[in-house]
Amino acid sequence: MKAISASPTKCLTRLSRCVCADNSGAKEVMIISVFRHTARKRMQPKAGIGDMVNVVVKLGKPAIRGKVERAVIVRVRKEYKRPDGTRIKFEDNAVVLVDEKGLPKASEVKGIIAKEVGERFPKIAGIAAGIV
Repeated sequence: MKAISASPTKCLTRLSRCVCADNSGAKEVMIISVFRHTARKRMQPKAGIGDMVNVVVKLGKPAIRGKVERAVIVRVRKEYKRPDGTRIKFEDNAVVLVDEKGLPKASEVKGIIAKEVGERFPKIAGIAAGIV
């Protein structure tokens, strides 16, 4: 996985609920684990912008509800700093469901996504409505 240019704050922990920003059928998901997470013993796994996480679908179509999926975090409420000095924050925490290779399961992403997600996952940036 490619490194991202910003230094984002890891603000989402286990059991955090996020909006699903794609048209896959899921509406709300809950984070259950974080991929490539390293921390001290007995610390909660944390995730930030552009991280891949394991989620369980809480609200959505009955066929997908209750399933464990992979997702990429595309928006976070906590502000983070970019190398040029600007600070970015969004109005919600949002994810996009992906497969094992990081390719999106849906055909479109609702709303805008962060530039750092586009650097790491170009296929998600290709189907997004806008990039900030």
